Amino acid sequence: MLTMCTTVASALFVTSHLKNPTAPLQPPVLTAGNASTGTALGGTLTVGPSVQPTDAEPMTSTYAS
Repeated sequence: MLTMCTTVASALFVTSHLKNPTAPLQPPVLTAGNASTGTALGGTLTVGPSVQPTDAEPMTSTYAS
């Protein structure tokens, strides 16, 4: 009986709190060419892409001992 009551209460709770269909699914992503700058109390913060191109040989295999 407790399991049934909990299941019904959960189903009612979920159906009464429907999601907003116009809400974005994912946060915006920075593109490789631009950076985002924000100001806050005490200074500024610039966030940009952190992956840099390199001329190193590609890794073709891994080994773990």
